[in-house]
Amino acid sequence: MGRAKKVVLAYSGGVDTSVCIPYLKHEWGVEDVITLAADLGQGDELDPIRQKALDSGASISLVQNVTAEFVTDYAFAAIKANALYENRYPLTTALARPLIAKILVEAAATYGADAVAHGCTGKGNDQVRFDVSIAALNPQLKVLAPAREWGMSREETIAYGERYGIPSPVKKSSPYSIDRNLLGRSIEAGILEDAWQEPPEEIYLMTRAIADTPDTPTYTEITFDQGIPVALDGQTLDPVALIAQLNAIAGSNGVGRIDMVENRLVGIKSREIYEAPAMAVLIQAHRDLEMLTLTADVTQFKRGIEETYGRLIYNGQWYSPLKESLDAFINKTQERVSGIVRLKFLKGNATIVGRQSAYTLYDEDLATYTSADQFDHRAAEGFIYIWGLPTRVWAQRGR
Repeated sequence: MGRAKKVVLAYSGGVDTSVCIPYLKHEWGVEDVITLAADLGQGDELDPIRQKALDSGASISLVQNVTAEFVTDYAFAAIKANALYENRYPLTTALARPLIAKILVEAAATYGADAVAHGCTGKGNDQVRFDVSIAALNPQLKVLAPAREWGMSREETIAYGERYGIPSPVKKSSPYSIDRNLLGRSIEAGILEDAWQEPPEEIYLMTRAIADTPDTPTYTEITFDQGIPVALDGQTLDPVALIAQLNAIAGSNGVGRIDMVENRLVGIKSREIYEAPAMAVLIQAHRDLEMLTLTADVTQFKRGIEETYGRLIYNGQWYSPLKESLDAFINKTQERVSGIVRLKFLKGNATIVGRQSAYTLYDEDLATYTSADQFDHRAAEGFIYIWGLPTRVWAQRGR
């Protein structure tokens, strides 16, 4: 079934994307399969993945390091928006998809490919994120999804790959499906599919069990400049180093584990485990700094925007007119979100214990109950009368 002659395939080195290579060639008549593995700071050695693609039949195997771009253009945008899907998941995996789609489209243009492909199945969210993002960036480009169409079970997929010399990387002792990048890990499948079962400790890598965390608190100060984290404990860091160091600090204190049943875009519920130490902490700290520096009406209006923003990322609409418009609003709100937030890490908790900003709207002389109080208490009576006037009239008419 010929659909394209030259294809750029998003490649992870796993079973599905590896089997996609011979499948595209032998079943769909693709002449050249170019694989593209994105280095998103996952910490894996990618040279074996590059070689595995060639061994599996790829004509060219590319590895592209986009970690810095991932943090500055995607993670930082989500932090400024306080983006949490269903108020819990900081979108660590979802944020990577529009960036991978972008470099796929760029590689297709560079190598003259007439299609791009991915290894997503028909059950997950990533297929939507890839397809929609690619269509937004180049609507003329074909998108192939062999794993969505081949109808093979997991066992049959492994057997198909073995026919072309592709070994299975999944052992019986490790049945989990794991996605990792610098921002965090997502873990699913195996025993985790039973929503009643407690996740086994073996699945975690970035965060310590509470019993293994320090008995004394760790204090960390995060400096923000216009909504973007720029320093830890007064030391200015590049974006990748900042995320990596905060992952280590929060994770070593047991912070950043998320166990949730979420609503997938395709209509099913899925039990997901996430590790996202730095992102969880940065959003928490950033939101607190906004409470100090933004007016009440902006803060309260922005909360609704944030929920929409998180859904847009989760649902694969990063390159949408609505998100672009929301970015303009969010970036405007961040002009004075600069300052320092101090956190206390202890036994799985990250507690904000201090905050300061040159743009603070908190006035201690107005807030205090001491003799330094400058608030005009006499003005309150008239304010309350005017504020409550509609309620007073309503009550008078209804009785």
